[in-house]
Amino acid sequence: MKKLIIATRGSKLALWQSEYVKECLMKAHPGLEVELNIMVTKGDKILDTPLAKIGGKGLFTKELEESMLRGESHIAVHSLKDVPMEFPEGLKLSVITKREDVRDAMLSEKYASLDALPHGAVVGTTSLRRRMQLLKYRPDFTIKNLRGNVNTRIRKLKEGEFDAIILASAGINRLGLSSEVRYFAPISKEIMIPASGQAALGIEIVDTPEVETFVSVLNDQSAIIETKVERDFVTMLEGGCQVPIGVNAELQGEAIHVKAIIGLPDGSEMICEAMQGAVEEYTTLGKKLAQAVLDRGAKALLLRAEKIALEEIF
Repeated sequence: MKKLIIATRGSKLALWQSEYVKECLMKAHPGLEVELNIMVTKGDKILDTPLAKIGGKGLFTKELEESMLRGESHIAVHSLKDVPMEFPEGLKLSVITKREDVRDAMLSEKYASLDALPHGAVVGTTSLRRRMQLLKYRPDFTIKNLRGNVNTRIRKLKEGEFDAIILASAGINRLGLSSEVRYFAPISKEIMIPASGQAALGIEIVDTPEVETFVSVLNDQSAIIETKVERDFVTMLEGGCQVPIGVNAELQGEAIHVKAIIGLPDGSEMICEAMQGAVEEYTTLGKKLAQAVLDRGAKALLLRAEKIALEEIF
């Protein structure tokens, strides 16, 4: 194989991610030609409806997967937090890259932090996970839905639609956009637990040894361990973006520390759990944590959360 084709969305962040992977692959394999196949997904087209109502984050991956299954592309680069837990036959998640800053961040033109926001401040996010934790921290906030790519969201902030918006720190850092707003403030994980897989890139491939050999050089063992714990937790809870779930695993020396939160979108009820284990327990720790929250009634709580999200919020 002399040429590798990457299926990618056309947003600035998606293109940054795919160009980054392209450069890494060409550097690792001199003589390899890497080409981008830029596509528009259903998630890019429908911008006036929250993802939870139209099928979730898989709307950003379906067209890319179909391109690979048709033989038009060999790999697709995703933000791992947007990657579904199951894959079509013939495709697999092959690579998880080193993580950027996993934290969420507040962006504002007037206020330096969540604590500085005035009573009743309008905060933009469409994430049920962020909504839940914002309202847990500050029940006085007014949460408004916010869709569109990163640049569109920042434009809406600048036009005065919001006092603040919440985005992933990783995307802002990768695009170099922190200077586009007056205040860029990463949020402590003690206040807001990130999404599963946040800040890592996931490379989905056509399941062949040749393609896997090319891309495997981009794997990061720490990210693989941490995100395995997180994705196992979400898989066992059968949770997607239709329910509020935060989970973050962090390697600290020879131990893994993981904490999670689930609850209702308005922050009025939630279950929080934390565990730690040895590194070699990473294949079971996420499931163990999930069982702990299931034993505390997580399934019923998530069913209520999904109903509230679809019937009341959206």
